[in-house]
Amino acid sequence: MRLSRFSQFLRGLLRRPVSLAAFVILTAFLLMAIFGSVAAPYPFDELVRGDSGSVMRRMPPDGQFLLGTDRLGRDVYSRILWGAREVIAIPAAATVLAVLVGTTIGLLTGYFGGWLDEAISRVFDSLLAIPAIVLALVTLATVGPSTGGLITVIVLLYTPIVTRVIRSATLGLRSAGFVEAARLRGEPVWYILAREILPSVLPVLVVEAALRFSYAIFLTASLGFLGLGVQPPSPDWGRMVNEARADINTTPWALWAPAGAIALLVVSVNLVADELRRVFRYEGSST
Repeated sequence: MRLSRFSQFLRGLLRRPVSLAAFVILTAFLLMAIFGSVAAPYPFDELVRGDSGSVMRRMPPDGQFLLGTDRLGRDVYSRILWGAREVIAIPAAATVLAVLVGTTIGLLTGYFGGWLDEAISRVFDSLLAIPAIVLALVTLATVGPSTGGLITVIVLLYTPIVTRVIRSATLGLRSAGFVEAARLRGEPVWYILAREILPSVLPVLVVEAALRFSYAIFLTASLGFLGLGVQPPSPDWGRMVNEARADINTTPWALWAPAGAIALLVVSVNLVADELRRVFRYEGSST
């Protein structure tokens, strides 16, 4: 089944050039996050100097500076490469935590129901009623703008959503024949949840995780723009946009390069998530 879904995914990419391009771009971003610091021609905080020793401020893109330099004389291309690690790693780590916690709670509440389901659902409904940016601002004001703070915000925001998705899927499966058969065999609850129900909700979980990842990237960049993301001297893409917006008339490349990178990354993840949704929908309709 896994091999079948993977082959369906690859065939879907080949049939849809836009999805294939998104997958290639996403792979390039992942490689950038891993090897960007090695491939960058300059350190992210270095003020590049010319032969005369003067700082190369506001240099337009050319053969030496692929994306130009900013108002301080830092190489924009190098800062994009260095910053890819955090703009991908932090949302990825937070998404994994949100998916793990949300899946566990969703399986338990969907399977047992009762007062536990009611209490947790009301708490999560209260969290979902708060606008995401307000909850993020309050949380970061409490724990401080840091990597841990960003991860906490994303987990708080997306755990309730993942929980609701998995709970809904579990409710439709807890009375299924194979689950009833496991109960009659005397299997423990953990076995039923992990070996019977979880594999059945995995397609929904994969698609949901991909969507949460794309939203987490955008949220991380947005908070970085507000100055609440990873703090200097780290080259956060959102903060790079904020720093360059005052000089858009003189150094537009310093703004459009990180903004374009954020947009390209988010769109690529969304397109790959759409392809995953098509694959799992097809598999579900054929079984």
